[in-house]
Amino acid sequence: MSETSPRATRREWIGLAVLALPTLLLSLDVSVLYLALPKLSADLGADSTQQLWILDIYSFLLAGFLVTMGTLGDRIGRRKLLLIGAGAFGVASVLAAWSSSPEMLIGTRALLGIAGATLMPSTMALIRNMFHDPQQMGQALGLWFSCFMGGMLLGPVVGGVMLEHFWWGSAFLLGVPVMVLLMILGPVLLPEYRDPNAGRIDLASVALSLATILPVIWGLKELARSGWAVRPAVAIVVGVLLGVVFVRRQQRLEHPLLDLGLFRLPRFTPALAVMLASGVVMAGIAFQAALFLQVVEGLSPLDAGLWLIPSNVAMIAGMSLAPRIAQRRQTSTVVAAGLLVCAAGLLIVTLADSSGGLGVLVTGLVVTSFGMGLPMTLTMNLIMAATPPERAGSAASLNETSGEGGIALGVAMLGSLGTFAYQRSLEVPAGLPYGVAEQARQSVTAAVAAAGELPGQLGEDLASAAKAAFTTGLDAVAMVGAVVFLGCAVMAAIRLRTTATPEQATASEPVSDRAAEPV
Repeated sequence: MSETSPRATRREWIGLAVLALPTLLLSLDVSVLYLALPKLSADLGADSTQQLWILDIYSFLLAGFLVTMGTLGDRIGRRKLLLIGAGAFGVASVLAAWSSSPEMLIGTRALLGIAGATLMPSTMALIRNMFHDPQQMGQALGLWFSCFMGGMLLGPVVGGVMLEHFWWGSAFLLGVPVMVLLMILGPVLLPEYRDPNAGRIDLASVALSLATILPVIWGLKELARSGWAVRPAVAIVVGVLLGVVFVRRQQRLEHPLLDLGLFRLPRFTPALAVMLASGVVMAGIAFQAALFLQVVEGLSPLDAGLWLIPSNVAMIAGMSLAPRIAQRRQTSTVVAAGLLVCAAGLLIVTLADSSGGLGVLVTGLVVTSFGMGLPMTLTMNLIMAATPPERAGSAASLNETSGEGGIALGVAMLGSLGTFAYQRSLEVPAGLPYGVAEQARQSVTAAVAAAGELPGQLGEDLASAAKAAFTTGLDAVAMVGAVVFLGCAVMAAIRLRTTATPEQATASEPVSDRAAEPV
């Protein structure tokens, strides 16, 4: 790409609107499910373990199949894979809506995860192929990701309205008309691209990629949920070891499932690292903030979700402004500045206390989210701009996999840090029965629940001590997050710097002369 890169026409911008449909749906679907879970669990008789699988199986298989589906799109065509995935997602949604048992719902959620893995890499790869001008690509990616955040905003509202007037299965049917519309408009408005020199999919590599990602994601989620245990730790180690085998196999294959050469592109790896580290911090702080709102402030899940809307709006604003700012400033400068704003926001979060900290917390999250919006769009743009067109699907899948992994890592690692700080700082009131004291040390939710069963002042003292200790844990997570963002800002300023003009900043990497084949 260069200054002479062809600019997108009206057709490409209308096509972008079509690509935004599955993005909006996927985020909407996830946020609505949390609201539907109590009703569907009561109706189907799902126990606590089954409820967790209903929630988690989707993200497990989504993360596990991203690499495979991204590469498959490069081989058979991004539009073709997108339409196949849309059809599968629509059918699985109908099956999920009329599930008659927890096992059936878990199975249909698994199908939704596999189908979802075809959608995100395909949409990102098509954007890479449709928008050649770096400025327009940045704007397109910003609008695309804003639709994802828009789904997160609309989820609680749409879900609340539907669940108030219809049965829980209606939450899954939201995706059906969207996917039908995508299947109708996609062949008309979206171009087809594929790698003309792609080889066959290596099934052994597919198996190894799943055996790498699934145990790691499962292990991290289990550690975040239940604390240290042998089984999830072993699962993570096994996943990492199989990952080494997977990488070595890719190095030997003529047509690997994952092209490791992407990591040698000048700004691909540092941009991906910024995305991963940012995902870790944002997931960790979001997890802690949600607990603070519900346990410390005593808000309902719906009210807590509504208090998080301002930060989502701020992130959308940041993503919308980033491409415009990058037209006048170096991309590395804008990314680094956004990360510094994130660090400042988390420092504000550390000022929240256990009494009257709601305003401070929300303010800090708004600042952090706005700052995050600046590098999010630009780093995605750097990743896709650095990638040869025929490998756009693989690059998109790596970006999405790092996002899923960052969420799991953030909740597990920073959640564990918050728990450690809580347990170290909890001052158990004198006179508390031993069994209750041990329960209180497990988590803030257990402590508050125990406090509710204690008489008078003793219960109030335990609740106050637990909330103060949890706030200390929140402060620790926010402080570590601020340090991570500062480190990322320095790396971005150095590793993402280019000598090109601001208008060319997102297009300075050399790309392959071989283009993906338009069909």
